Amino acid sequence: MAVATEKKLIVTLLKSVAGRIEAHKACVRGLGLRRQRHSVEVLDTPANRGMINAVSYLISVKEA
Repeated sequence: MAVATEKKLIVTLLKSVAGRIEAHKACVRGLGLRRQRHSVEVLDTPANRGMINAVSYLISVKEA
């Protein structure tokens, strides 16, 4: 059950995933990003932080 006080992050895909390694493409899809300039709100969990760190050169992150 989600707690209302959990931190959330807004993640936006800035660069294309074309030509990137498969693991990075999987991280982008795992975060729920579909295309350039698409933004999603994700929970600030260690799993999401790991994916964000892996593809930090493709995305921008803001606190929600």
